[in-house]
Amino acid sequence: MARADLIIKLMQSGSKADQVAFQKTAEDLIAEEKRKGHRILAERMHKALRPSYNSNGIRSVDRMQKLQGELFYEITPERQISSLFLPLVVEEQIREVVEEQHRSELLHSYNLKARHRLLFVGAPGNGKTTLAEALAYELMYPLIVIRYESLIGSYLGETSSRIKNILEYARTQHCVLFFDEFETLGKERGDTRETGEIKRIVSSLLLQTDALPDYVVLVAASNHPELLDRAVWRRFQIKVELPLPTRQQLCVLIDAVAERCETNFGYNTRDLAEVLKGSSYAEAEQFCLDIVRRAVLSHQNNDAKKITEHKLKQWKTWLQPTANKDG
Repeated sequence: MARADLIIKLMQSGSKADQVAFQKTAEDLIAEEKRKGHRILAERMHKALRPSYNSNGIRSVDRMQKLQGELFYEITPERQISSLFLPLVVEEQIREVVEEQHRSELLHSYNLKARHRLLFVGAPGNGKTTLAEALAYELMYPLIVIRYESLIGSYLGETSSRIKNILEYARTQHCVLFFDEFETLGKERGDTRETGEIKRIVSSLLLQTDALPDYVVLVAASNHPELLDRAVWRRFQIKVELPLPTRQQLCVLIDAVAERCETNFGYNTRDLAEVLKGSSYAEAEQFCLDIVRRAVLSHQNNDAKKITEHKLKQWKTWLQPTANKDG
């Protein structure tokens, strides 16, 4: 919404003593000033804004703080895109989203919107959550992470109501809203094994995500995209696939950990990558960090070959039951 329209809406809600509408419009106006880079003005406006009250006399700020503790949490992102090991096509997709968000005013002037609904798919441990954090870092937005243990309710309509509350909060600011394991909410409605409540949740989710403004970047991650409802799948403007790392990417990861931690693994990087082939980024990084920990404790940072040999034996032993089972 244009700044002039926000000011008019603010005056209308103020003249009608509509505190809820006044609070939301004021927050939208503050978010607009932040997006334009008017940080000092936005901060002064934020300090001047008094907590508003809803129709039940409960302070909306207090209500949102309560929701934040129960349904989601905010983090300040610290991981940069440049610190991740991404396929070139994925990095290009993310940087396009960042540019569109930063130049959204230009797009709006042409009656276009920045893309803001992304789906990350891939096996566990390949960086979906980390990529969401890196996206938030590049955008300079807070990252809002959903708490599934509190979101899913046992009563009719409870989950849909909680989703609505979360999205209402997200609309008050520029942010990245992250749903991990999204198949939990967006399951295929044609699945006869699912209850009617799941179908209502999906329908509600579709309506509410469609209404999100483009300054709320919705990121959903799924290990099982085949379980997603087809209508949910179509809602996402950008689909990002995060595959298992290649041998070359594992080499880059191993060298990066060794350099960062100043540890010599005592093995050829390509040989280590060959052993770790088929593992996720998280598994490979954990393997390297396990060696670094033991090397630090035993003062063997300069040559950790014996430790690496021991960890390789452990790694192969851990893989053996899986190989037998598959065979």
